[in-house]
Amino acid sequence: MTSKQRAYLKSLAMKMDAIIQLGKGGLTPENTKAVDEALAARELIKISVLQNCLEDPKEMAQVLAERTHSQVVQVIGKKIVLYREGKKEKRKLNCQNNRKKIGIMGGTFDPIHMGHLILGEQSYEQFQLDKVLFMPSGNPPHKRDRAGRASDNQRVDMVRLAIEDNPHFELSLAEMHETGYTYTYRTLEELKEYNPDTDYYFIIGADSLFAFDEWMEPERICRACTLVVAVRDHASYAELNREIQRLSARYDGNFALLDTMNIDVSSHQIRQWISEEKSLKYYVPDKVISYMKENGIYRKKEV
Repeated sequence: MTSKQRAYLKSLAMKMDAIIQLGKGGLTPENTKAVDEALAARELIKISVLQNCLEDPKEMAQVLAERTHSQVVQVIGKKIVLYREGKKEKRKLNCQNNRKKIGIMGGTFDPIHMGHLILGEQSYEQFQLDKVLFMPSGNPPHKRDRAGRASDNQRVDMVRLAIEDNPHFELSLAEMHETGYTYTYRTLEELKEYNPDTDYYFIIGADSLFAFDEWMEPERICRACTLVVAVRDHASYAELNREIQRLSARYDGNFALLDTMNIDVSSHQIRQWISEEKSLKYYVPDKVISYMKENGIYRKKEV
């Protein structure tokens, strides 16, 4: 199974309910037979390991795969996804996937910096995306104080300048045209409605992961995309994995860890450096630095 085929099967499994539950009895012959029959009927199945089962879900997945001659697609928390290709004349799934895979890097981008671009590029490479949309937030409810910040048009201009030399980066104004507050779940559902042949990968930092319970409609977000989590704020991989498992189990979501360095830079930090007249070289694209200087963005106004 190639990584692209696995990613396709994961995207299908996101929308599936678990059809088999494994309890304290573990992997009994009856359970194994039920899994084998389910694979024969469906090819791709999701299994739920109940809390009273003391066995390790990853080990159970491997044993089941061996016994049923299937492949482990994914194990997240207490959920196991298995796949076994059906006989040619009865095959239900086509793993030669023609679906598009689009990454979304959302944010206020006030201003955009190299950290955003690195995460977008790494996501493109790791998840074999067709492209990455850079989507400036219109009016997010968690960032209501916009005093002293760039205007909407200036934020859009800076993103456009930052990404214009990358052929697989694209500017999306999907949220800039919204009136009122913009919510991630609503944006993703609209994208899915207009592009049913596309799987979306929404890129977030560790700080957003740990605050995910506070987002509006987290279940609907999980149904609409794969959440790609980047290391940030020096959170350890162990902490991230624990939180990913907890959220995956709670919202039946598909979370994937982005294999990248801890990028210790933020837009808040950039604005602070501008007010202190510090150098932004190598932290912000040169075109964006020039644009901010020309337009006097973030500089303290003389009284």
